[in-house]
Amino acid sequence: MDSSHSKDLVFSEAVRRQQSARGSREAMQRMTERRPWPNRLTPEIVDFIARRNSAFFGTASREGQPYIQHRGGPPGFMRVLDGPTIGFADLAGNRQYITIGNLSENPAAFLFLIDYATRSRVKFWGKARVVEDDPDLIARLRPETGGRAERAILFEAATWDINCPAHIPVLLDAAAAAEAIEQRDARIAELEARLAQIAATTP
Repeated sequence: MDSSHSKDLVFSEAVRRQQSARGSREAMQRMTERRPWPNRLTPEIVDFIARRNSAFFGTASREGQPYIQHRGGPPGFMRVLDGPTIGFADLAGNRQYITIGNLSENPAAFLFLIDYATRSRVKFWGKARVVEDDPDLIARLRPETGGRAERAILFEAATWDINCPAHIPVLLDAAAAAEAIEQRDARIAELEARLAQIAATTP
């Protein structure tokens, strides 16, 4: 998809009418001309995806009823497979099957990734499909932490956007916080040992 199609995907006719009515259309047009909507995943975005342990995945029914589902796993549970394609395993869960039901009749999908520690978020527009007949792919996407992978979901990003950090709270992952505290305590112990050594050798 070229950048002009990406622009129309995000700024639909209805969105452009609202921008015109509310006074932001010219600014949005200048922004788009200055920085066209990307149609490929850059190395920085690929790395951002690889470091995430949480994601929000949006789909809609044929009638347009939206649905957001949280997806989580160890960093790397969501992988860029090739070009614009991001894949992840669909693990056995509560058996509501709303996401795969929506995708069976409407491939439009949305992916929202956020890093609270750095106040960074990336939005992806695209299409998704369910893969159930490729055991090698499903096994490849199955996270190391386990869980029964029933199928794979492949999301093809058409474009993406990075939001400003305004209004994003700074939150730390529990494991990251524990590691930081452990490092701090080790450093304190090291400094205390040095002080004790100095005190012992000082007349």
